Amino acid sequence: MGAKQKSICGKIDMHIARDGKWFYHGTPIPRKEMVCLFASTLERRTDGSYWLVTPHEEAEIGVEDVPFLAVELFNCSCGRGRIISFRTNVDDLVTLDQPGQLRMAPTGNSNPPYIKVREGLEARLTRSVYYELVGLGSEEIVDGERLYGIWSSGIFYPLGQLEDAP
Repeated sequence: MGAKQKSICGKIDMHIARDGKWFYHGTPIPRKEMVCLFASTLERRTDGSYWLVTPHEEAEIGVEDVPFLAVELFNCSCGRGRIISFRTNVDDLVTLDQPGQLRMAPTGNSNPPYIKVREGLEARLTRSVYYELVGLGSEEIVDGERLYGIWSSGIFYPLGQLEDAP
């Protein structure tokens, strides 16, 4: 007897709103434990689609921006020896320790920062966490440019370019 085939459910009426709330058939999912369970099965495909994947079923869901929010910042040490970690709204702990793990995404009048949580999945920093992160920053000269950014795990993550005063 062969292995049981995985069932592909296709697109289901579940989505994650920009504010991190999960919805099923237009109704918010109220139990955080249930959201965390769904989040643990979430994958992003190369075409940009998001799927809940279990050993027996796969279902595509909608995501307005990114699936997670970074809601808390942890800071250990200071300067170039600093280590910064984040807690997401689904209680994943993510340490900023890989080049390119933090990215700034200019959109209109804002420049929201995103962190890579796991392969293909990102969290957007909430405004308060972003302000806390900026407060830890420092000026650095990188390739002749004056940049403002933060150090974590021995890696400099630029937050923006500094202009010379007139």
